[in-house]
Amino acid sequence: MLCVPLLDRFLRYVRIDTQSDERGSGSPSTEKQLDLCRLLMDECRMAGLADVSLSEHGVVMATVPGTPRHTSPTIAWVAHVDTSPETSGTGVVPVVHAPYDGRDIVLPGDPSRVIRVADNPDLERLVGGTVITSDGTTLLGADDKAGVAVIMTAAERLMQGAGGPHGPVRLVFTCDEEIGRGTAGLDVARIGAVCGYTLDGDGRGGINAETFSADAAIVTVTGINIHPSIGKGAMVNAIRILTEFLAALPTDHMSPESTTGREGFIHPYSVDGSVARAEARLILRDFEDEGLATQAALLQNIARRLRETHPRAQIDVAIRPQYRNMRDGLAREPRALAKAIAATRRAGLEPRLEVIRGGTDGSLLTALGLPTPNLSTGEHSPHSPLEWTSLEEMQAAVDVLLHLAALWGEERA
Repeated sequence: MLCVPLLDRFLRYVRIDTQSDERGSGSPSTEKQLDLCRLLMDECRMAGLADVSLSEHGVVMATVPGTPRHTSPTIAWVAHVDTSPETSGTGVVPVVHAPYDGRDIVLPGDPSRVIRVADNPDLERLVGGTVITSDGTTLLGADDKAGVAVIMTAAERLMQGAGGPHGPVRLVFTCDEEIGRGTAGLDVARIGAVCGYTLDGDGRGGINAETFSADAAIVTVTGINIHPSIGKGAMVNAIRILTEFLAALPTDHMSPESTTGREGFIHPYSVDGSVARAEARLILRDFEDEGLATQAALLQNIARRLRETHPRAQIDVAIRPQYRNMRDGLAREPRALAKAIAATRRAGLEPRLEVIRGGTDGSLLTALGLPTPNLSTGEHSPHSPLEWTSLEEMQAAVDVLLHLAALWGEERA
């Protein structure tokens, strides 16, 4: 009975285009993210939540009040509304596969795109359940609208009296997480919680207490453009030099295609330019800050060598910190992880303690003083037209949150 409104809520959210844009100078980077933010603000008010607000940066906050005459610490549930800039989020057509028959899923909007069981072994245990995909022409947006739907559903359940005695729960919905700006303009003190939990993970039962540390790099080559008929000795082609730079990056190691587990990587993901100016954007990832420093040094060394080869070109490497591994910050509130493990077990799931080869708002929040591990919500193949999620995995995440509220309700503030 409770699965139907959760599914309806999720389908409503994913149809709203909330794609962020790292080239956008505003906060949020795209105005369309506010469409979902305003909807969430209205839904929080309709559900009877307290202290509902929408900041100028698109951050929605609301509070599930603690049960009467019950004093327990405040915790926070966090999710982001934006979807990845890497794949279109315009005109999402969600497709519900129920009951899922266990076979490969051909996406109707683009039959050349197939979600194969061989590539997605988690599908094998979801036979008979409900799987949701896009039609293949866009991403789905389960990252992180699955988390948004799970939080809103759990909050309404608490307001209806489910879960037993509990303290206040702060809901926090952010913008621009996908471009590393999820805490822009966010006043952590206003959250007022002892810890937070991002709902932004895969499968079910997953708990992430360690993430990549991350930097962003922009490599810019400035050349000299002139008509190619008189280019000899005069033209400096920025495109060719940038191509040399990218070709110098290691591919047998230190690339996403060749690394796994705790291995870091350098990932060029965007190239743009002309003869006069060419630019590449890259992300640097490693679990240790020393690894990031090694990657940055590698980029600078490639640039130095190319400056010697092409003295008339200007080659710049700009590196910007994004977020850091949440591991050390979580030690400030050890109950955050312990209660996540206990709540997962109470929900009938086996906890999976895993590292994230990526990051969440929790990385930034932890660095700002709010210890925030990450929990599963059923996200699979994010940032891709092959993205999918499971209603049963989202419902399991709702159950974990209800047990989490109850467990924190056993504490005294």
